[in-house]
Amino acid sequence: MNTEKTIAKNIRIADDKANYDAACKRLLSEKIILAWIMKNCLQEYRDCDVREIAEQYIEDKPQVAEVAVAPDETNAAPMIHGLSGEDTTMTEGTVTYDIRFAAVAPVSGERIRLIINVEAQNDFYPGYPLIKRGIYYCSRMLSSQYGTEFMESHYEDIKKVYSIWICMNPPKNRENSITRYYITEENLVGSVVEKKSDYDLMAAVMICLGRPEDKEYAGVLKLLDVLLSTETGPAEKCQILEEDFQIEMTQTLESEVSLMCNLSKGVEEKGIEKGIEKGIEGMVSALKDLDIPDDTILQKLQEKFSLTLEEAQNYVKR
Repeated sequence: MNTEKTIAKNIRIADDKANYDAACKRLLSEKIILAWIMKNCLQEYRDCDVREIAEQYIEDKPQVAEVAVAPDETNAAPMIHGLSGEDTTMTEGTVTYDIRFAAVAPVSGERIRLIINVEAQNDFYPGYPLIKRGIYYCSRMLSSQYGTEFMESHYEDIKKVYSIWICMNPPKNRENSITRYYITEENLVGSVVEKKSDYDLMAAVMICLGRPEDKEYAGVLKLLDVLLSTETGPAEKCQILEEDFQIEMTQTLESEVSLMCNLSKGVEEKGIEKGIEKGIEGMVSALKDLDIPDDTILQKLQEKFSLTLEEAQNYVKR
């Protein structure tokens, strides 16, 4: 296989992966799915019905991979207009949230406004602690409210923010767990009691999916595991969503589930194909290091990987 073909194949794999990721985000951005996450992970919604959350408390249409947070110069003439569409600063660059939306929640007979960000994360160890990134996202969503949610020194208008992380491949000790990190009050001297809503302004939530045999595998953990599974077929997914979670399978939702399943199968097959290719290249390299004749290498490649003579020769010539 020549270099041009290898590059083309890698581009196709990357493109399929991007399409699969986009399909996952669209599925997670369905209001009924977000409502299940909110009821199980956010204290403001624990006493609310899932359908009530989806129909009454999630505002507008969630932004998928669009983003928004405190710009340096684009807020030169600030206006109160809700969520922005971009998250850019001159010094910090652009950050793209997977899913971002605003919601209201009933508290003591009044309504408060929340700004919620949901991230789907496949790699639990990307080179830094994920929780730090979650807290950073919270901070960006807080600072971005200047010029959109409040003006000048009206800090009383700052809205609470959440950053929710769905981790699909967590370490074993975190499987099937939901953990919240938030600001709390601690008296070092004295017994001061501050109004909670004045400091309870941000929280990061880590949802770590796991195996069905664990006792904690239920509720939103099961819902998200089924929804994002690369092994469960579309018909089975739709059946579980309908029967176990009373989620009406609209034509749009059903087609998104089917599309994600098809894309995941394609990504998996191309990943296997790429793995086999690396295995062939590794074998050729090892045999050449042992000064094995090319004719012998060609024979071994044809036998072990069922390659044609021409295909085997392409690997040996690299």
